[in-house]
Amino acid sequence: MTNSPGRAEKLSSSAGSVMFDADVLVLGGGPAGTWAAISAAEHGARVVLADKGFCGTSGATAAAGTGVWYVDPAPERREAAMASREKLGGHLQDRRWMARVLDRTYAQSNQLADWGYPYPADDDGRPQRNSLQGPEYMRLMRKRTKQAGVTILDHSPALELLVDGNGVVAGATGLRRQKGDRWAVNAKAVVIATGGCAFLSKTLGSNVLTGDGYLLAAEAGAEFTSMEFSNAYAISPAFGSVTKTLFYSWSSFTDEQGSVIPGASSKGGRSVIARALRKGPVYAQLDQADAETQRHMRVSQPNFFLPFDRTGIDPFTQRFPITLRLEGTVRGTGGLRIIDDSCATTVPGLYAAGDAATRELICGGFTGGGSHNAAWAMSSGHWAGQGAAEFARQMGTTSGRQAFRRGTVGLRSGGGRPLQGSALARSVQDEVFPYELNYFREAGRLGESLRRLDALWSDASAADAPDEKELLRAREAAAMLATARWMYRSALTRQESRGMHRRDDYPEQDDRYLHLVTSGGLDDVWTSARPLASAQYAEAAE
Repeated sequence: MTNSPGRAEKLSSSAGSVMFDADVLVLGGGPAGTWAAISAAEHGARVVLADKGFCGTSGATAAAGTGVWYVDPAPERREAAMASREKLGGHLQDRRWMARVLDRTYAQSNQLADWGYPYPADDDGRPQRNSLQGPEYMRLMRKRTKQAGVTILDHSPALELLVDGNGVVAGATGLRRQKGDRWAVNAKAVVIATGGCAFLSKTLGSNVLTGDGYLLAAEAGAEFTSMEFSNAYAISPAFGSVTKTLFYSWSSFTDEQGSVIPGASSKGGRSVIARALRKGPVYAQLDQADAETQRHMRVSQPNFFLPFDRTGIDPFTQRFPITLRLEGTVRGTGGLRIIDDSCATTVPGLYAAGDAATRELICGGFTGGGSHNAAWAMSSGHWAGQGAAEFARQMGTTSGRQAFRRGTVGLRSGGGRPLQGSALARSVQDEVFPYELNYFREAGRLGESLRRLDALWSDASAADAPDEKELLRAREAAAMLATARWMYRSALTRQESRGMHRRDDYPEQDDRYLHLVTSGGLDDVWTSARPLASAQYAEAAE
């Protein structure tokens, strides 16, 4: 069969699976995944995109609006944009990558306008391209992905990667949840764009973000970086899941008796809120927003107000209880280590984009919200798709190539007790949710938690595969567990406080740790120090 660029070939079904042949397989259908799929197709590849949910509606972006790191190309504005992030991120960023992302985000945002995205205009009629409404954005991205000729597999979470005898990625397999069977894609390159890991913390849109792509990549031998920068907690109404924290800049924070909590704030005072929550309830009220600001809030982020409208609370005039929900690597900067400008990982043929990839290159150790993550998704998605398409082109024919399954925990049977995914997920949450373990870190507490997590991994590795209906939750739980172990092992290694990583026993920033922490491994988790990219460039120039 002759295929037009971007159109994958559907092969005959085998052993309960529907099979496809493609040049590039993209795992994940959020912003990074759709940008990657479109980019790969535009570069001549036959592309399959498999999404855990419904591409265009699942994930963190589709559920709400997001800011975008869209900056006018005037040199002074670009310089200010980069400089403003460096102290927050602990000076771990790379200026070259920041400039690349600013350039690519500017181009991609303008591309969205050309495609018909309805950007608002200011009072002078100038388009405002520094924010996106998630539903409209992702609806357009699904449309453009289909128009590019990409085959979309909805409700089709990946279970494991395939690799050939040389260790080169050769595709993946997964579930088709609505069909009750499985899929397999033979591919010359794979892009992991499955998002980060929020540990099923009930943050809006994150129910599908359980670190699945991390586990798949690690089983193929991939490395991670900056996983210690993964303890992002976002403010949320105690009765809701919306974690858009910008509006809390206009809030006062009080205890149960109504007394103001000194130092509590959305920016720079969230640790104060965390400590107060350990003692009792904390309340917020957006009482510092004037009438015009209130109107603008309602227009720009309507989803923020849904929990209040449903419960009959006016957040501008009434106090409401809040909590801090863990967003993990979704709002953190850790993820798969990328080794070149095409967003290739340490595994041949495997690329990473969006929250699945590290954002250390533009954010260092702190992101602070959707703006930079949204820009990174656009940019890394474009580069990863292009890189994967080029890798596939160079591979040429792969006729007769043997592929081997790389999945581990939850996928193998040996006569033992089936893995209980829901119970394992709760056990992992018990280790990563508590503020005293993850927000305020300390060697003794981290070490004890790691011993428990390592024991959980040992038990899970010895367990049998569950039945088909429990298989997805088992793999999600295994991914959460693996992510927690990389996080805490990296956090133990970084004996200082930098970015979002806080150590009670090392409360100051230490110049001896002005480097990056690489991690990896499954049965035996390891870490190592790695110099900053800027230092490597300087050495090469000498």
